[in-house]
Amino acid sequence: MISASNVTLRVGKKALFEDVNIKFTEGNCYGMIGANGAGKSTFLKILSGNLEPTNGEVIITPGERLSFLQQDHYKYDEYLVLDTVIMGNARLYEIMKEKEAIYAKEDFTDEDGMKASELEGEFATMNGWEAESDAATLLNGLGIDTDLHYKYLKDLTGAEKVKVLLAQALFGNPDILLLDEPTNHLDLDAIAWLEEFLINFENTVIVVSHDRYFLNKVCTQIADIDYGKISLFAGNYDFWYESSQLIVRQMKEANKKKEDKIKELQDFISRFSANASKSKQATSRKKALEKIELDDIRPSSRKYPYIDFRPDREIGNEVLSVEGLSKTIDGVKILDNLEFTINREDKVAFVGGNELAKTVLFKILSGEMEPDAGTYKWGITTTQAYFPKDFGGEFDNDYTITEWLTQFSENKDVTYVRGFLGRMLFAGEDGVKRLKVLSGGEKVRCLLSKMMISGANVLILDEPTNHLDMESITALNNGMIKFPGVLLFSSRDHQIVQTTANRIMEIVPGGKLIDKITTYDEYLESDEMARKRQTYTMDEVDN
Repeated sequence: MISASNVTLRVGKKALFEDVNIKFTEGNCYGMIGANGAGKSTFLKILSGNLEPTNGEVIITPGERLSFLQQDHYKYDEYLVLDTVIMGNARLYEIMKEKEAIYAKEDFTDEDGMKASELEGEFATMNGWEAESDAATLLNGLGIDTDLHYKYLKDLTGAEKVKVLLAQALFGNPDILLLDEPTNHLDLDAIAWLEEFLINFENTVIVVSHDRYFLNKVCTQIADIDYGKISLFAGNYDFWYESSQLIVRQMKEANKKKEDKIKELQDFISRFSANASKSKQATSRKKALEKIELDDIRPSSRKYPYIDFRPDREIGNEVLSVEGLSKTIDGVKILDNLEFTINREDKVAFVGGNELAKTVLFKILSGEMEPDAGTYKWGITTTQAYFPKDFGGEFDNDYTITEWLTQFSENKDVTYVRGFLGRMLFAGEDGVKRLKVLSGGEKVRCLLSKMMISGANVLILDEPTNHLDMESITALNNGMIKFPGVLLFSSRDHQIVQTTANRIMEIVPGGKLIDKITTYDEYLESDEMARKRQTYTMDEVDN
């Protein structure tokens, strides 16, 4: 068990947390949620001991081991992958190194033998002999192949490093597990594996995530941070959302009844306070009026942008045809003879772990990259808007937000352009912010404003939820569902894929394509698809 007692954290004059008292118990998975800046990650740092609160204390049951997901992706660059995972249990790794040092001695003494014997006993008690196989099982489950286990972490890609650090946090069955955005940079297969792991994990988990589907799958409790306080709700994210909305509705209804009663009493008092025969009743009602208190309903600090993609023209029957499209990068075949046709009602999710293939395809279709072979043709009624996965260069200038967005609008009226920014929570003076000072989330909201103002009837989105908070992801999800045009997109957000896509494509290693008209959940449950994905030898699947 881990608990916070009267925890307060002040940053300057601002109290990020004020007298927080909360207890996290064994057998529960707590989803910590709140608006951007509410302090979710900060509170995890306090719980992990990496940040001291201004007042109060964190209490952990004696003898229990706490593990947390490391955020420094370069910290273990000089260590082997397998060793990095085992370091998740610091004492076990320390014993392993002590044993190695003793056994490597040329002048092995009786004292060394006694010490080695003690270490061997502790090592066995901690299931040390299974450490390497347990670490390998975690790595394989997350998609890190066995041939990478004895490489140095510096030789892995960024996404692979994230998986190794996650395996490190999970290693050794910790009593308390703290995970800050564990699904970031994970492919959907790895997320699904992590979901099953946490569902079967019997100790205490506290997780921060913007993935609503993930929170719904794994959480038994929701810890909601708002206005420096943390409130616990039983159930998963959807249950919290419905419960919180119900509480607000009930408070509003109760206040409405109170307001009606107040008006009734005030009317009576004003009518009969001067009437001698009614003066006692009027006095009685004055006392009743003084006792009525309205509930203090503080609006949530959460803010939802308004995302609404409206095409300037209706899309025709011919949308996109792709024939024989191939691309090789650094000697690796990324796309191999892809052929497909997109129809006017298609909303296509590109899924699977081959992220480079998805990005390369989107760049080709948006005109940013040339294929090695093959052709693609957009219909004459189509207009495309593209959201790139790597958008750093888009903001490498000295424009204000308003100046930047005006470039992409046919209507150059500042009020018109600022209206789009206002929908995306850039109110007032935010419109004159320089692009260079924007956060990752603000840049994404700018790009979505650009797509809205374009009036395109085909949207290509490559991982658009990166950097977004829960509220913005929800708004984007709703906007994608309502969009009447064609969507080609990739996303690690299971709920977006499931609720938006009516067609699933997966580019498997080797560059071949699986193409299926189905929902994402149906695709995942398909035994046929599982077999075909394992072989990686099939050509495009007929619809």
